[in-house]
Amino acid sequence: MRKTDPSLHCRVFYRPIEAAIRWSGLLRFETRILDAMNGKGVPDLDDFPRWPMLRLNTERIFDAIRNGELPYGKSGVTSNDPSFLDDPDLTVRHVDLKAWMARFYPDQKPTFLFDEIERQLHSAIGIDAVQALLADRVALKARLAEKERSFDVLHERHRVLCKRIESLSVAEHEVSPRSEGTYLNIVGGLLGLLLGKSPSGKPYSSFETMESVISALLAHHAGRSGMAERTLWAKLAQARRHLEDASH
Repeated sequence: MRKTDPSLHCRVFYRPIEAAIRWSGLLRFETRILDAMNGKGVPDLDDFPRWPMLRLNTERIFDAIRNGELPYGKSGVTSNDPSFLDDPDLTVRHVDLKAWMARFYPDQKPTFLFDEIERQLHSAIGIDAVQALLADRVALKARLAEKERSFDVLHERHRVLCKRIESLSVAEHEVSPRSEGTYLNIVGGLLGLLLGKSPSGKPYSSFETMESVISALLAHHAGRSGMAERTLWAKLAQARRHLEDASH
């Protein structure tokens, strides 16, 4: 079914009941409603029981007129003359009605007053909120720029430090023969304890062979530097020999 263009029902001005009919979404019943009103400004309580919003919206418009919130006049000419309040030709202009509704009923945007884009805008976002968001955006951009500058400084320091570390000679990191001998003695001593027995013949640990020690090391530290089976066999054997040679 082809939809009717809402703009076809827009006018330059409306009588309060005509505006309320459009506001309530009852335009297709406009002729029937106007005939039943018979010149009345506001529907009676029992006039349209199926459409309670029609009476409410009409009363809202008259309330705004009486309280000076909504300019009014006669036959489209604004005058705000109190003598027109009971005149059947009392009217409010389209532009005034739209401004009033946007201010006092921002959550309601009937199609005869607001286009599709206007209806999609969130009612809670006003000019003050937009300005506050823009100010926050500027502040956040300034903070981001400051953080980026700090990051650049730290990154440069990190780059310089990495270059210094890379420039150190391999010799500076090599273990001296004296230190290597110390490490081998410690490893050999620990290995002797793991596989050794007390003077009474009681084993110091549950390990009985070097193979069991290596298996345990691989089970707990596999993947770490030096923790390969071949390397462990070579280093532990070297440590045992070094300790034995040192004792002679």
